[in-house]
Amino acid sequence: MNRVDILIIAEGTYPYVRGGVSSWIDQLIKGLGEYNFGILFLGSKREDYKEKKYEFPKNLIYFKEKYLFDLEAKNPKKREGDKKEFEKIENFYKALKSGKDVEIKDYFTKDFADKIPLEDFMYSKSSWEFIERRYFENQKDLSFLDYFWNIRSIHRPLWLLFSLAKEINFPKAIHSPSTGYAGFLASLISSFHNIPFILTEHGIYIRERKMDIYAADALDTKRYTLQKTSISEDYLKKMWINFFERIGVLTYKNAKYILSLFQGAKNIQIKLGAKRDKCQVIPNGVDIKRLKPLVKKRKKEALKVITLLGRVVPIKDIKTFIRAMKLTVKEFPSAKGWIVGPTDEDPNYFKECEMMVESMGLKESVKFLGFQKIDEILPKSGILTLTSISEGMPLVILEGFAAGLPCVATDVGSCRDLIYGALNREDKQIGKAGEIVGVTDFVGLSKAYIKILKNENLWREYQRNALLRVEKFYTQDMFFENYRKIYNEALKWRQ
Repeated sequence: MNRVDILIIAEGTYPYVRGGVSSWIDQLIKGLGEYNFGILFLGSKREDYKEKKYEFPKNLIYFKEKYLFDLEAKNPKKREGDKKEFEKIENFYKALKSGKDVEIKDYFTKDFADKIPLEDFMYSKSSWEFIERRYFENQKDLSFLDYFWNIRSIHRPLWLLFSLAKEINFPKAIHSPSTGYAGFLASLISSFHNIPFILTEHGIYIRERKMDIYAADALDTKRYTLQKTSISEDYLKKMWINFFERIGVLTYKNAKYILSLFQGAKNIQIKLGAKRDKCQVIPNGVDIKRLKPLVKKRKKEALKVITLLGRVVPIKDIKTFIRAMKLTVKEFPSAKGWIVGPTDEDPNYFKECEMMVESMGLKESVKFLGFQKIDEILPKSGILTLTSISEGMPLVILEGFAAGLPCVATDVGSCRDLIYGALNREDKQIGKAGEIVGVTDFVGLSKAYIKILKNENLWREYQRNALLRVEKFYTQDMFFENYRKIYNEALKWRQ
């Protein structure tokens, strides 16, 4: 596998999930055909991922998939475990907790998983004593069983990562689109084999995990017969968050390049511990030549269609869009709301959204169209909308701009920068390309939709600004050239 130039570690994204980071990975690989890419996919459990959503390009020459929570220990029998090696883990955690500048190589070698096999972590006396000590140091008022099973759930995937890090010594550079488990694995590979590591954060991983963790009704861990109290549940959620925060800082330390999609994200990375001189902003870019002809295909009747392009999942907050459409249709009866994106990622949430549409009497006005090719859907739309509670730099906004669509979005990620302009004075002078409202503000969304629907001159002004902004600052060629420069520097560093 010494022909792999760039190995991308994709956690829960490409090639099994459409849109977002997956689209970005697909675009990057196809657009930079001079490099040979590999993909290491990290999933939760094999059963959570079905068919691949992307056809692999010719320069994707390596693909491997591993599942973090399918890892099982064999031979559950009494064992002692290596106390000295467990002490290293304990010292590693103490150093992370204290905020010290931690070097992976000071605590772990690439044969770590051989010295402490998973069976030792799961069943040995040394492991039990390690967990017991941490329990009394951290939260002795919490149920020990709750603490015990959460510690095992958080750490079990690390044994897979250590095993992978030992064997993956062939790429010339590693690229992770997030911190988390993917970023930690990239850090291990970089440390063990002296391979340059590039980190690109689309959203800020720890912020998104906080949303996921606090939104969860219960953590997916063994509970046996003890029901967690609200106090213990809250503490356990904080345990998971602290874990991701600490390995996030470690990932920033080990990355040679720390990239973000917009200035606001870069500022957060620095605040979370990334060194300023490592940080750069590389915005997304879109294929103007392919998308701009769609402007002429739009018919006048399309102007009343409000299209939400995104997966039907809670983070996209589809329910807020449905509520906004209820108010919009009341004042502008001919308005249509299209929800365009996969519906199979969270079937329960999709069902709830379907029931909501029906209960609000919107079956004729709001449609779930499933996955569609954007080249076919954008010319049939008049307004693009995003109602997400978290985003990085949404490619769909830029694609909509290139196809001549104004956008109404919630104030998350770089949405405000894209719609109002923020890169420089020239960008700001272009003017608004739509409207920004607060997260979950369905009243504000509806008012923005109606304002644009009732004023075709305003719509055309927003369209003009959208086209100008994307052509000036967000082209695919700029995006490719920026990454070409990063990759070339990284590859030279390894030589």
